[in-house]
Amino acid sequence: MLIHSASQLLTLSGGPQRGNDLGRLGVIQDGAVLIHGEKIAAVGRSDELLANYPDEPEQDAEGKVVLPGFVDPHTHAIWAGDRALEFEMRLQGKSYLDILAAGGGILSTVRATRSSSLERLMSETRARLASIFNHGTTTVEVKTGYGLSMATELRMLQALLTLEREMPLELAITFLGAHAIAPEYHDRPDDYVDLICNTMLPVLKDWWPHHASEHALPFVDVFCERGAFNLEQSRLILETARALGFPIKIHADEFDSLGGARLAAELGAVSADHLIVTPDEDIDLLASSQTVAVSLPCTPFGLAEMRYTPARAILEAGGLLAIATDLNPGTAWCENMQFAIALACRYLGLTPAQAIAAATINAAAAIGRADQIGSLEPGKQADLLILSVPDYRHLGYRFGTNLVKTVIKKGYLYSV
Repeated sequence: MLIHSASQLLTLSGGPQRGNDLGRLGVIQDGAVLIHGEKIAAVGRSDELLANYPDEPEQDAEGKVVLPGFVDPHTHAIWAGDRALEFEMRLQGKSYLDILAAGGGILSTVRATRSSSLERLMSETRARLASIFNHGTTTVEVKTGYGLSMATELRMLQALLTLEREMPLELAITFLGAHAIAPEYHDRPDDYVDLICNTMLPVLKDWWPHHASEHALPFVDVFCERGAFNLEQSRLILETARALGFPIKIHADEFDSLGGARLAAELGAVSADHLIVTPDEDIDLLASSQTVAVSLPCTPFGLAEMRYTPARAILEAGGLLAIATDLNPGTAWCENMQFAIALACRYLGLTPAQAIAAATINAAAAIGRADQIGSLEPGKQADLLILSVPDYRHLGYRFGTNLVKTVIKKGYLYSV
């Protein structure tokens, strides 16, 4: 299939973009892309590809933007229930501790997810994944973490694997048993850390090849934050996971600077996410590493806070910056990477070009797949979008509507 007559074809070629190199879109005016099977075969100008491949079936982009599918490298997309009441409580001035005392917070979603039937859990998650895909995300990272018991965490993993096999959307799966201290262990958190390290992770290592043989091992993540896991506990969990062969990630420095970003750089984490209160010296350490800094602008927006990731400082230090939605039921129920791009332009100080690169090739690096997705280059997976607009700057400029007209996933077209 030959997609031609794109007003702007954004290739994002050349690999992940570090520091002030972010925003190199590789624009081809009147561009075209040739797809053979699941892969990209060629990119170039429309007149050249139409002349060189006259017998290919054609898809006219009709003077609109064509770009790589978005990659969302941080979501909590699998859960049951909602926390709409908590949203209203926050608007009425209730604090996080007030909400916890009323039975809210992460543990309310844990209760709902534990008690949910598998059918309900899959139905609710399926709807979210379909919306994610229709808004232009072709690969999404999804974390467990609303089970906090081996049985429920494995049920969530099985649900995700089943959903991926029935949908075009591709998943990068993360085990987040260390999302919060399980309620049964609230007064003995070190025992829960011991359970994660000595039971959950070894069981997962044995379980995975029998249920997901087509996938490499999942990521293991930890929420390093006051009230969740301290730095020493986070180190123990991540070092144990790494020793078992799992790639690692970390939630770091969202509310308190505990040293999570520094730990990520030291341990070679694939990404460190949030990074709202990361000190300058830790930004420098992160920027000198291969760890991707993932900003989640929908979360402070969802909390009506004005503290965002210091993206400009990360770029000035030479870091790798990506953006994600942080889709979750408590602080950021957002299934749309276009909105994350719009927020990144307004509150992170990124240009539309930088935000697009952070949502594609750098986001792919944040899940270890920049060699497969995130750009339009021969040999890479044919994951791309045809927008309904003639200029890429409409991404960021416009919000509150879906600018995606067509999603192409592994060479198959899906109209939105």
